[in-house]
Amino acid sequence: MTVRRIRDRLPVLAACLLLAGVVAASWGGWSWYAAAHDGSADLARARDRALAAGEQAVQNLNTLDHAALTPGLDLWEQSTTGDLHSQLVQGREEFEKQVKQAQSVTTARVLDGAVTELDEGSGQAAVMVAVRITVRTGQEQPVTKDSRMLGRLTRTGEGWKLSALGQAPMGTTASAAQATPSASPAGH
Repeated sequence: MTVRRIRDRLPVLAACLLLAGVVAASWGGWSWYAAAHDGSADLARARDRALAAGEQAVQNLNTLDHAALTPGLDLWEQSTTGDLHSQLVQGREEFEKQVKQAQSVTTARVLDGAVTELDEGSGQAAVMVAVRITVRTGQEQPVTKDSRMLGRLTRTGEGWKLSALGQAPMGTTASAAQATPSASPAGH
């Protein structure tokens, strides 16, 4: 090929490269725009908010110190809504007596969690939270156990709150699948 032929083809080659660059940039821009506006990002943010609130509420309801009972039980009430909230409020006085008598300190640490259901429109969600609970009663040695909790969340004007909480069934047997939720959140 002669120098002249190469020089004659350079504008065509440059135009082809420019066109390829414009096409690639356009495709990349459109892909970015479509991803940013397809709703999945909003759904992911809603899921993350529900999960964070659910994990925190489960931790709150599994943490209680007999020496700081009033703020602990106030936190339980602030973390709940609906029937669960009503049960906690109604049983508070008797529960306070039991915890004071036992001199118990219960702490929880979230190990992992997941949103298992999310209906953003109706403001309902469900979470499964793995939590490590340590209970110390009086002068006895602390007892630690890992637990899986199932929680129902309801979105309120103050954000997501627990409306139900119970133990997740363990194992795969029929009797485990029929396990009933625990009535006392903090394992007391």
